[in-house]
Amino acid sequence: MLGSFVDSLLTRLATIGPTLRRSHPHEGKLKTSRVMTSVGPVRVYDSGAAKPCVVFVPDGPNVIEHYEVLIQLLAQDLRVVCFDMPGFGHSLPRPTYTHSLAQGATAVLDVMDRLGIASAGLAFSCANGFYALQAARIAPGRISNLILSQTPSLSAMHAWAHLAVPRPIHIPVIGQIAAWLLRQRAAQRWYARALPRSTDPQPFQQKAHDAFAAGGCFCLAGVVQGLMRENAASLQKVATPCTVIWGSKDYSHRHTAPNSLHECMPHAELIHFDDCGHFPDIEQPERYASIVIERVAQHA
Repeated sequence: MLGSFVDSLLTRLATIGPTLRRSHPHEGKLKTSRVMTSVGPVRVYDSGAAKPCVVFVPDGPNVIEHYEVLIQLLAQDLRVVCFDMPGFGHSLPRPTYTHSLAQGATAVLDVMDRLGIASAGLAFSCANGFYALQAARIAPGRISNLILSQTPSLSAMHAWAHLAVPRPIHIPVIGQIAAWLLRQRAAQRWYARALPRSTDPQPFQQKAHDAFAAGGCFCLAGVVQGLMRENAASLQKVATPCTVIWGSKDYSHRHTAPNSLHECMPHAELIHFDDCGHFPDIEQPERYASIVIERVAQHA
């Protein structure tokens, strides 16, 4: 589609310039690599330990670096794999990547294949949770369990997108250009809105700014348009064990029912983090890690 072509072009333009030459996204404590998937190359961190495995992806504009503390906590007991989905962070999207459920699930399963992971728990959040659900639907034997943060039903997400995402972002090409031009401002405002009023957004904003300065991408329009094309019925009958963690102080989802995922997964366990906003995984990493370690060990 034309919108995905524009996203691919703009994200590659963003990597050209003096800022990128001064800053390399692979520097720092977390050593990452590139893994080639059938939907494009993605940036991956892999602790590599011979332990039960959990795979998770940042919820943009978050990048792998936002999860450094959580990774360190989880790596004590689990093999931890974290990668930027195509179109986010330093995983630049191909012109054919439309953020469909099928393509997102393919990215997840291909990363597991390339890293030799037979089975893993998936700890995904918000829109990325739908790719985890699709991966579990098409490869149930490989996904031991799901831990989904701030992921409602797909129909509830559609309603949220109509309410919370500006109309131009929904329009192919126009949305891609607007999202690219305003990505820094959008990230700044998103953290201020998604976090509790008592939480300082600056550390979150700074990591996102550093990623953008190093050529990182935030294809908001692409993922909104891609998921809006999907039918909620396609995610029915996912029987994989699932835990939903919901930050109760997420102002952006104040009109979203935390238990709406029960539409397609009536067996899902719901845990409220009453002191958290949109990112319970990195707002309260110790509490979140203890749940992930317990659930992955239980179903490994």
